[in-house]
Amino acid sequence: MGFFSRFRKEPKTVSNSISTHRFFSWGGSKAGANVNETSALQTAAVYACVRVISEAVASLPLKVYAYEGNDRSGSRAVHEHHLYNLLHHAPNPEMTSFSFRETMMMHLLIYGNAYAQIVRDGGGKVIALYPLIPYKMEVWRGNNGKIYYTYWQNRDEATAKDDSSEVRFRKEDILHIPGLSFDGLLGYSPIALAKNAIGMAIAAEEFGSTFFGSGATPGGLLEVPGELKEEKMDALRQTWEAIHGGTHNSNRMAILTDGLKYHPIAVPPEQAQFLETRKFQITEIARIFRVPPHMIGDLERSTFSNVEQQALDFVKYCINPWITRWEQAMWQSLILLSERNTHYIKFNLDGLMRGDYETRMRGYSIGIQNGFMCPNDIRRLENLNEIPEENGGFNFMVNGNMVKLEDVGAAYLDRKGLNNINNVNEGSENQ
Repeated sequence: MGFFSRFRKEPKTVSNSISTHRFFSWGGSKAGANVNETSALQTAAVYACVRVISEAVASLPLKVYAYEGNDRSGSRAVHEHHLYNLLHHAPNPEMTSFSFRETMMMHLLIYGNAYAQIVRDGGGKVIALYPLIPYKMEVWRGNNGKIYYTYWQNRDEATAKDDSSEVRFRKEDILHIPGLSFDGLLGYSPIALAKNAIGMAIAAEEFGSTFFGSGATPGGLLEVPGELKEEKMDALRQTWEAIHGGTHNSNRMAILTDGLKYHPIAVPPEQAQFLETRKFQITEIARIFRVPPHMIGDLERSTFSNVEQQALDFVKYCINPWITRWEQAMWQSLILLSERNTHYIKFNLDGLMRGDYETRMRGYSIGIQNGFMCPNDIRRLENLNEIPEENGGFNFMVNGNMVKLEDVGAAYLDRKGLNNINNVNEGSENQ
């Protein structure tokens, strides 16, 4: 079994269990192009979407937090926790936290599921995480109601043939992050579900490559007086293509003899629109992954006024749902049962939501003036050294010019010097 044999744990019998493994419906699309994880990633728009989401999730700070206070209203990052370095720095001796999360997120976007083997010590604490290839994994629900995972180390993806190199894991030995699912157990591949849209993009790209590979000119007809035998027709065609075919032979002078005539064929209108088709498919693929087009290089409809808002929408509506899946799956699989009421795992989105410098400063000013932020709160967010406490770094302040509405009249009389007169008159009446 190699590496896995050291950590293999045999589950109870799973005979008569129901397999929830589904072979992805990759293959030929209606556009004629074959769609799988390799051909899809070779499409520029798919590669760009997968890369921008994977890198965004991988670059976010990931920490373990502990609740504070009897009502758990506060929290703090616990650097001494056994999971902190594992998630924040390196999940195993071979990978950094960035590369691990980037790989897992790419699996999630392509296959709809991300798996990692959990290695624990004798006390049940996690000491390492190793990503597993999704197409080699099967998810089972045993006849005892529990979930098991079967990993086929030598499975061939193209033929889906299995051999005897299987390793079975219990649920507690696998970190499983499923994507959009019908049963909540196994996610579906976005690429498989949208293979027709991606297949059309691949077909349009292949047409463009063939078109320009032929010298950016359409085919034509060679008119020959009289009749030719099939052998001479084939020889004439091969000679013509050898001399005038391809980009390196474009605009080459043609010499026609013996009554030979060349008739070019005009480009059909539907083929002349292939650039517009390619543009639309970029938008279509961006829609599948919920990525703003400008983030994958399509700036046709982007302006200075809407790019920043689109970037914030990307964080809220694309990244946030993904990291919520991550956080809840890690809490369920990595946090010890004894710590689930006191600890949690969370990504920090502040870096992606910061906005430009002027907007941040304006927001900080509002926080200071209304008393819900102190100077050191802001300096920590900007990665600046804290101001010592004796110099007011932890002081909370409010704008002194603001008074309650019921006190406005009294303040006006004070400024006019009338408040004391009224008090005197009230005193004489009482006497």
